[in-house]
Amino acid sequence: MHVQEWLETVPAVAVYALVGVVIGLESLGIPLPGEIILVSSALLASQHGDIDPVVLGACATAGAIIGDSIGYAIGRKGGRPMLAWLGAKFPRHFSEAHIATAERSFQKWGMWAVFFGRFVALLRIFAGPLAGVLRMPYWKFLIANVLGGIVWAGGTTAVIYYVGIVAESWLKRFSWLGLVAAVLIGVTSMLVLKRKTKKAAPEPVAAAAD
Repeated sequence: MHVQEWLETVPAVAVYALVGVVIGLESLGIPLPGEIILVSSALLASQHGDIDPVVLGACATAGAIIGDSIGYAIGRKGGRPMLAWLGAKFPRHFSEAHIATAERSFQKWGMWAVFFGRFVALLRIFAGPLAGVLRMPYWKFLIANVLGGIVWAGGTTAVIYYVGIVAESWLKRFSWLGLVAAVLIGVTSMLVLKRKTKKAAPEPVAAAAD
């Protein structure tokens, strides 16, 4: 079942909780599809009035900030042995190459890696734990974490929500244009294919005559 179809079967409170928990666990360092859940929920909110986009964005933001903070604490306490343990549990996401790439990003950009890491799937998982392992000052991490959580979670919710509203309205008014365009594309493709077929047909005949 598609994610959005499944979300339609649960109450709004469960959607809020699911978004906050999944994004929180992803930010903590567990590879989960947080962005997919958030986008699907925001799109669902644009189609169903019982889901409040403000509450949804707030839950997503809270999950992102809290999850990252817990990840930071775990990384600071566990150190590099924790990264090795994660590599054994999730080799696809916490391979040595991925860890090295994330570490270089942190060493080069510092707290900005935490902020912009929100928008990159790999760094979104690594940000909290790796910042703790590298012992980034917590006040720097907290500022980047809060700002990144608000911009990413709140911004994604707002953008997808309004895009969903506009798209639904547009499709209702101009759905026939899409049908006409599809027919025209189909007919054009058929004519082009037919023309190419006719051009290619004499070649085998000429070859056989030789």
